[in-house]
Amino acid sequence: MRGLMVGTVVTALTLALSAAPAAADATPVPYLPEPTGNQPVGSTSLYLKDTSRPDPWVPSVPYRELMISLFYPATSANGPKAQYMTPAESAAMLADSGLDAPPDLLSTTRTYSIRDAVADGRPHSLPLVVLSPGYTKPRATLTALAEDLASHGYVVAVVGHTYENMATSFPDGRVVGCASCEVPHDEAFWQKLELGRAADVSFVLDALTGPHPKWRWSGLIEKSRIGMAGHSAGGASAIPAMVADPRIKAGMDIDGTTNVPLTTPGLSRPFMFMSHQLAPTLCAPGNEPWERDWAQLTGWKRWIEVAGTVHASFTDLGLFADQFGVDLGATTTAERTQAITRAYVNAFFDEHLRGRPQPILDQPGDPEVQFCH
Repeated sequence: MRGLMVGTVVTALTLALSAAPAAADATPVPYLPEPTGNQPVGSTSLYLKDTSRPDPWVPSVPYRELMISLFYPATSANGPKAQYMTPAESAAMLADSGLDAPPDLLSTTRTYSIRDAVADGRPHSLPLVVLSPGYTKPRATLTALAEDLASHGYVVAVVGHTYENMATSFPDGRVVGCASCEVPHDEAFWQKLELGRAADVSFVLDALTGPHPKWRWSGLIEKSRIGMAGHSAGGASAIPAMVADPRIKAGMDIDGTTNVPLTTPGLSRPFMFMSHQLAPTLCAPGNEPWERDWAQLTGWKRWIEVAGTVHASFTDLGLFADQFGVDLGATTTAERTQAITRAYVNAFFDEHLRGRPQPILDQPGDPEVQFCH
């Protein structure tokens, strides 16, 4: 469940692309499922620079630079589609895998959001959800979830945590790699990673909702309705982010092992765990970090497990693996898992940021889903 999984689990993308050339004369173009909401989606990239702290992985850099992808309701569905990731980011991911595939392949992924579209909404009306990806994974790998949330009326900020993935492209043409990958990955590393991501998220909230917002449409955001979710290490970072920043009203951890213990007095704001099937029997005991933190969650809380899934099933990488005909061991298709993920993430934030009760959070509405505890 950790974002690492390097050396023990091969990423869905690596498996997919290595199998693709044998299956067809030309490598297929990856694509995302259509958003389920009724609003067009816009997307833009935003460069942020935090001069209050040095970079945690490259101390010689006296500031923290971040790239974030913003997804939001748009006034029109017409216009050029947003690029999934840059060619340089695609090339870095593929080079790291050692595969013989078109270096720009991932940059050609078909998306549904309109690049730099005009945002739609009344002033101070849209909830904000921050998403954090798994370790070594670019922010783009949560695009399917982000586009869907935006189609339901959310502003979504997907954070690219610099030096924690294979490549980050900046507007000035620089591309930086994974400096943190060179650090021993012991328990102290994972705690530093999660606490650093919590600091990144607080800075992003400052940039979007502070007195001098960096996004031209920031006035649409309702500052009192902010949530956070993430996958793997990004999900594990949600609890420390909420502890550090009371602006985050609700949080969700999608398949991420928590390494920063939640201690007394705990956390009284709503929180939800969602995991892949960890054992032959759903909700089998053994997830000690979540058991530890569960006891310290004193407010509304849920823990669900999705049958027939694996770690990559919840992200775009699982989708790509299925599209390339690669068996990751999941018996529930990635598209079905993405539908379940979207449904429960939307329901969680609809209930806790919009005050709309969601029955599926009390009684599972899907046969693959089981409530633990």
